[in-house]
Amino acid sequence: MIKVGVIGYGHQVKRLLGMMQEMDRSCRITAIADVRHDEIRERMKADGGDPSAISFYGDADDMLNNEELDGVFVGTRCSLHTPMALKVLPRQIPLYLEKPVATTMEDLVKLRDADALYGSKTVVSFPLRVTHHVQLVKEIIDSGKIGTVEHVQAVNNVNYGNIYYHGWFRDETETQGLFVQKATHDFDYINHILGLKPVTVCAMTSKQIFKGNKRAGLQCKDCEETSTCPESPDNLRKLAFEEPLGPYCCFAEDTGNEDSGSALVAYESGMHVSYSQNFFVRKKAAARGARFLGYKGTVEFDWATNRIQVFMHHTPRVESYEIDDAATAVGHAGGDSTLLDNFISLMQGKTQTSVSTLKDGLNSTLLCLKAKESAETGTFRDVRWPD
Repeated sequence: MIKVGVIGYGHQVKRLLGMMQEMDRSCRITAIADVRHDEIRERMKADGGDPSAISFYGDADDMLNNEELDGVFVGTRCSLHTPMALKVLPRQIPLYLEKPVATTMEDLVKLRDADALYGSKTVVSFPLRVTHHVQLVKEIIDSGKIGTVEHVQAVNNVNYGNIYYHGWFRDETETQGLFVQKATHDFDYINHILGLKPVTVCAMTSKQIFKGNKRAGLQCKDCEETSTCPESPDNLRKLAFEEPLGPYCCFAEDTGNEDSGSALVAYESGMHVSYSQNFFVRKKAAARGARFLGYKGTVEFDWATNRIQVFMHHTPRVESYEIDDAATAVGHAGGDSTLLDNFISLMQGKTQTSVSTLKDGLNSTLLCLKAKESAETGTFRDVRWPD
């Protein structure tokens, strides 16, 4: 039996744990540390589960001190990712760490130092880098087919972006903005494909839609405009055919987070990446992917269409690939299952190698924090660690 502990039993980790247990029945949740442990236990019973074999704790240290664990998931709110990881790393237990790995530069430096001191068998939740799309694009680029990549144009138009304004994600003390919260995925897969180091970033954000003067803390159910507001739960269901993603008014004075952002990132080779993300598009306007341009050709992909195309520059030839929908239907286009399989192997001792390392998480978050800093100051920022 593989004994798994959980610090922060949130929605995302609950989903991943369910997938893990379907993949390998020997994986058992034996301990959960969460301040809501009584509520979690009762919810498990209500869902038909049996929590009797699970030890519940209100404190992560108590769990780690009292349980013999083969692996630990950290799925707390974002600001606690680093503090909880710092409790696990010295014990050298395999760690599955949600992104972003840190939300402040101070925490990021602490995590970097801990990684250097203890080493880590850590899988960071970066499923995009191991999707079939990215693997194929990297294979094409590494083959030399399009030549050396000299420019990248990347986009993320998020058609479920209202989750960052209706629910707890609207709290910027937790998210630290949507470069840190969302672009960390995209910066990681771009870095992974390029195999290059980013050196400078210039970024800009806008907040044009999800803002307003409704009172702080207002919930949609208490608003007088629910019948006409396009973001009210009733209208989302009736007119947009969407389920609400949180109870709060997204036009209130305390609605945090930018609703679009862009970054230019220069890399050590001299090439640069343009990246743009948007959070008020809907439905078929969704797009997430990139164009990688070389002298010989261009390769592009989009998770929204499951299509990869290679455009040759010196011959009248276009190559097209499609990823089967069945391979992308579950969990970040299939990436979650690949990460979980890797983590199970780490817990079993079958491998010592993570496919999404803590160092990858550190590098992506460093770039995100520098992009945030650039947008706030209106200046180019060097992508380097503090002295």
